[in-house]
Parts: sequence; structure tokens; C-alpha cells
Amino acid sequence: MIAVYSEADAGLPFVAEADDAVLIGPAPAVKSYLNADAILAAAASTGAAAIHPGYGFLAENAAFARQVIRAGLTWVGPSPEAIEQMGDKISARNLMAQAGVPVAPGSSEPVHDADEALAEAKRIGYPVMIKAAAGGGGIGMTVAADDAQLRAGFDTTRTRAERFFGSPSILLERYVASARHVEVQILGLADGRVIALGERDCSAQRRHQKVAEETPSPGVGQALRETMLAAAVRAGEAVGYRGAGTVECLLDTETGRFVFLEMNTRLQVEHPVTEMVTGIDLVEQQLLIADGAEVSFDPAAVHPAGHALELRVYAEDPVRFLPSPGTITEWREPSGPGVRVDAGYAAGRPVAREADRARVRSRRGAQQDAGGGGRLRGERPEDKPRVPCRAAGQRGVRVRQLRHGGSQPVAALAWRSRDDDASRGPTRQPETGTAAAMIDPRPAAGRRASQPAPRAPRPAAGPKGPESGRCA
Repeated sequence: MIAVYSEADAGLPFVAEADDAVLIGPAPAVKSYLNADAILAAAASTGAAAIHPGYGFLAENAAFARQVIRAGLTWVGPSPEAIEQMGDKISARNLMAQAGVPVAPGSSEPVHDADEALAEAKRIGYPVMIKAAAGGGGIGMTVAADDAQLRAGFDTTRTRAERFFGSPSILLERYVASARHVEVQILGLADGRVIALGERDCSAQRRHQKVAEETPSPGVGQALRETMLAAAVRAGEAVGYRGAGTVECLLDTETGRFVFLEMNTRLQVEHPVTEMVTGIDLVEQQLLIADGAEVSFDPAAVHPAGHALELRVYAEDPVRFLPSPGTITEWREPSGPGVRVDAGYAAGRPVAREADRARVRSRRGAQQDAGGGGRLRGERPEDKPRVPCRAAGQRGVRVRQLRHGGSQPVAALAWRSRDDDASRGPTRQPETGTAAAMIDPRPAAGRRASQPAPRAPRPAAGPKGPESGRCA
């Protein structure tokens, strides 16, 4: 695996653990993890054959996907066209409605000013949610219960939309006051089929940011689950989806009805929750599908078992809950059967101002005894089992947990069910990469061993001879 990193991340574990690592720029993301030219130069200088974009930054950037493809590299993700179709919330809503996926009452065209918003709200009915059409991550969303709140919130949301997403387009939707946030993991196969791998409940949020995720959802019965999974498959089929993606929905707890929220055309931070109850390595499947190969499991025989919960740990001031950069003085991880920790930091490492405040995510499968939650604290890091990476099919591709810089949480804990420990749970050791992680497809004998300590920064250089078709 080849990793790329910024100057701020040079001392982090993933740089040392990678088979190779390339410095792509200074700490600001716009000069490193959002610098498409630097990432492509890193791929060229290392003889890479494919680019996996990780969780965010350029992962849902159709222009970058096209650049990768034009450079003769394999893009590990959906087509640029699918990314574009689902990237704008208004066009995505319209497309989903045409595909028979339920959508909330809302605007089918961008709302340009407050007067137009008032007319739309009258048609939709209060309360309404004001959203950035090109947005995500809950940034700038505002609820309005009447005309006065709508006028006050519209300009604020429009300003934030332009500042954060480069587009002032605004969408109005009916606000669901008593809602669960439930998302479905889909996988578009190389042969054109789209399958669903179960749902995740992400209702525990603060400031529209996810704090905990679990599967199965405690608010979804079997009949509703089947309906939601079928709708998610239709959503993927509507855009010819390939690879891993997530269809997010709002479930009205009063009516029992759900509506389409958005589609994330990438791997999500919480994907290991699904991995732990299915035993399916989603990153491995992404690589196989991008290679045009069959997945490593029987798509007709997916049966999630047990219960998995993810908890995110944030680097925040515990009093005001604001981002708190600085040096980590103590780092202790939980461990034990069914526990998975995805972390990009360690004791003595600084949390840079450029990094996202989320640092650790924890997942665990539900235990059968009442005391199962005790492993959240009190255990020593040295007791943590080391799970080897699994190869992807016959290609000798080492698959590792990816990290993409500072826009998402970079570590996690997870649990899996005790009654299924032998067959479920993580299939690779949690490790981290950055914005674009590069996978080395050479057999183990042809790879350099991971380095035990951080290497000296290796700047991106000009192209050199190919090295057995490595992938960026």
C-alpha cells in the first residue's frame, strides 16, 4: 500500500505502516489532500495502477475521478456520472422520485430568494428544512417553523452554502420532527447488479454530526427493512452504481414511513459496522469490483448476524464541546473479543489545528450477557488482538482500513456478536491511510515490509518506471 500525507501528518502511524508513502504538500488540505495534481504525481512516481480516494475530500469529486481515469489509472469508486447525479440534492431527489424511491415533499428546482422560499414553504407546509443543495455533513441546515424563521434562516443557509460548497443553490424539504436517520449499505457489482447489505442506524447525532452508529436499527422491523433495502437497490440501479455506496433515509417514527435523504457515493466512516455483522470486507469488494472481478462472497447468500455498535471519540473540550488541538498525552484503547479500534493517532502525537476533531471510533458486537459493555474501559492496549490483513482474491492485494486526512473521524472502536465470533467481524487489522491510499497488488514476497518507525519525507517526484502495476 502506498499512502499520501501532508506535512502535518508526517509522524502519524499510517505513514510508517504503509509500504511506501509520499509527501504531497503542507498542512492545509487545499494544498495537499485536495491537490489532485499532487496525488496524481505521487501515483506516477510510484508506478501506481489505481487510486482509492478514502472516505472524503476528493472521494465524491467527479472531476477528480475523471482525472484519474484520463491518467490511465483505475478509479476505485462509482462512475463520475453517478457521482454527479447524486451530488446535487435537488437532482438526486428528482431522480429518486422517478425511480420510485419515496422522497419528502420539497422543491424540485433551486430556491433563489426568500420570497420564492416563502411560496415554496406554503406549498410544502411548515415546518421546513432549509438545505444547501450541494452540501453535506449537516453544514448550514436550518429548521423554519414559520415565515419569520424562514426569512431569517434562508440568507444564513445560502451564505454558508456558497462559502462551504461553492454553490448558493438552496433546497426546501418538509421537516420530519420525530425521525430516525437510517442508511442502507449498497454494493454495485461489476456485472451490473446492485445488492443491499443491511441498514445502519445513525440517529444519535450532535449538531447534525453522527456520534454512534449501529446495526440492525432498533427502530426497523423486518417488513420495513425489506422495503427500505429494496428502495436502496432501486436508487443504485437508477444511476448504474458500481462499488460501495450508502443510501441515507429519514424514518418518521410516528407514521413508520421513510423518505430518501441523500446518497453518499463513497465508502463511509461507519462501514465497519456492516462488516462486523456480515463478515464482508467492503474495501476488498471495492478493489475487486474496480478490477472488473466477481466479489469474494455469494451475493445471494448475505445474512447479517448479531449486532454491532460504533462509537466516535472526539478531540474536544469536554466543557464547551469545541475542537481542541494539542498533543495527546495518554492513549488507551479497549480490547477483547469482538472489539475493533480504527485509530490514526497514538500517545505523543499532536492533533493539528487542520485536523477534524474526531479521532477515534469504537465498534463492538452485542454481547449476550448483561455485562457485555464492560470492555469499553479498563483494558490495556497490549491485550488487543492483532488481526492480519486479508488478501483480495488471488491478486495478492493487501487491504487496509483507509483514512483521508482531517475531514472525517480517523479512528473507531467496534463490537461484534459473541455467538458468531468465529465467522464475523473485522477481516483486516485496522490501519490508516490518507486522502488517497494506494494499494500494492504485488505478492507478499515482492513487497517491502512495513517500516516500524516514520520514514523521512519523500516528496512527489516525476514519473519513473512502473513497479508491477501498483495502485494509488
